[in-house]
Amino acid sequence: MARVLLGVTGGIAAYKACELARRLVLAGHDVFPLLTRGAERFVTKETFAALTRRSVGDDPYPHLTKADLLVIAPLTANTLAKLAHGLADDVLTEAALAHRGLILVAPAMNAGMWEHPATQANAETLRSRGVELIGPAAGELAEGETGVGRMAEPEEIFARCQELLGGRNGPLEGRRVLVTAGGTREPLDSARFVGNRSSGRMGVALAEEARRRGAEVTLVASNLAVAAPRGVEIVEAHTAADVEREVGARASRADVVLMAAAVADYRPAEELGSKRPKDERPWPLDLVPTVDVIASLSRRRSNGQILVAFGAGEGEAGLERKRRMLTDKDVDLVVYNDVSRDDIGFDAPDNEVVIVGRAGERRVGKAPKARVAAEILDEVETLVGG
Repeated sequence: MARVLLGVTGGIAAYKACELARRLVLAGHDVFPLLTRGAERFVTKETFAALTRRSVGDDPYPHLTKADLLVIAPLTANTLAKLAHGLADDVLTEAALAHRGLILVAPAMNAGMWEHPATQANAETLRSRGVELIGPAAGELAEGETGVGRMAEPEEIFARCQELLGGRNGPLEGRRVLVTAGGTREPLDSARFVGNRSSGRMGVALAEEARRRGAEVTLVASNLAVAAPRGVEIVEAHTAADVEREVGARASRADVVLMAAAVADYRPAEELGSKRPKDERPWPLDLVPTVDVIASLSRRRSNGQILVAFGAGEGEAGLERKRRMLTDKDVDLVVYNDVSRDDIGFDAPDNEVVIVGRAGERRVGKAPKARVAAEILDEVETLVGG
């Protein structure tokens, strides 16, 4: 059973939230309704208290209730704007600021309001923070017009809630998963660094998928260019030395380690304490190898821990090197992606990988990184189960 905060804002679609509340309760979830003053013009607190089997006003601090999911349906343009700008002038927006779990929102408004650039910018702001939007749908609107603005149907919202909360009985329930993501930055001076183009999308997708499958997830994040996932522990690690330290401190407690970050192979031998002024002279750099974190983990692992390495290369020659990595580093899986292509891998929403294991290898065709993450976790589940 999960704890769910159900936000309801003002609008004719508010009555549909009653059906959503009913479905969530019947599914066994503990539901806490949070109605705005505008919502109470269409539905009552008493209705939701009855549906969720609570007494009106039985919690003086409902916005501080710790929950697994905050779902807001319907979400008006006004409250959407408040969420985007961090305003907190009612119990729902206060709850949104205090909430640290997953957030799913179902916008509902006039088509013109939804299409307005301000609303679109606010929606994009929420997405960038990891908030998931479902809908709005196209169809007949309350004022008799037709367009995009209808709230998604309660059964659709409920189904997505179940997917997001499904990890509670998922195949990785009770497992601890450690994921690294992003690209390290090795300082040259106080302003410059040696780095790479990794955005962290692949590692974030893996962390989200592992959490969805029920795992307790820790993400060691190196300079992410995308929003960190909700519902997982985030540990910042900016340099290769940071990754070595943070992963080393946590790996012994993990059942699965997914090393998806692009950790620098080399770092400057010397870091200048201040910014080097630009002049006409060359700046020769002396680079020295960083610690091989994967090899270090492999030497220390025990108790059946699954270790997955990720490797970038170019073409078949790069793949052959990663095949050797399976035995050279003594890992369970190696995930190879070809960085000679600009439509996958670094800085791209899609990926195409070869998963190399001791039982053989499998190619995963070009797909969104969330889909690729699911394919990788399928292979991990097989190893965990074996």
